[in-house]
Amino acid sequence: MPSFSPLWLESTTRSHPFINPTYWQESEPLVRELYIPNAETWVYEVEGAIVGFISVMEQRFVGALFVHHRWHSKGVGVALSLEVYEQNLRACAFYQKLGFSPVKRTFPAETNAPAQIMQWEKMA
Repeated sequence: MPSFSPLWLESTTRSHPFINPTYWQESEPLVRELYIPNAETWVYEVEGAIVGFISVMEQRFVGALFVHHRWHSKGVGVALSLEVYEQNLRACAFYQKLGFSPVKRTFPAETNAPAQIMQWEKMA
């Protein structure tokens, strides 16, 4: 996590002003050494700099989605999308209820089961 550890710490501290910043500072080694190595993480880069990332824990839930505050409202969070199998009707319905919409259909080679790439859209 060295390349996005500062982004995580800055973003989580800003996003949770109701929690003492010391808690996040003390949690950083645990996040860096345990959570991130055990998650699948995708990053969003601009000119080689990581400005956002999403980490999926245990192949079942989003454990982190952080975007540098200077990149808020610029589509970075939306670009960090998720993939869900079409036959997982419960998950598809859940994500759609949260405001995700399918934007692309895929057939992952590992499973050959149809999946949807879904992105979050701001609800009107």
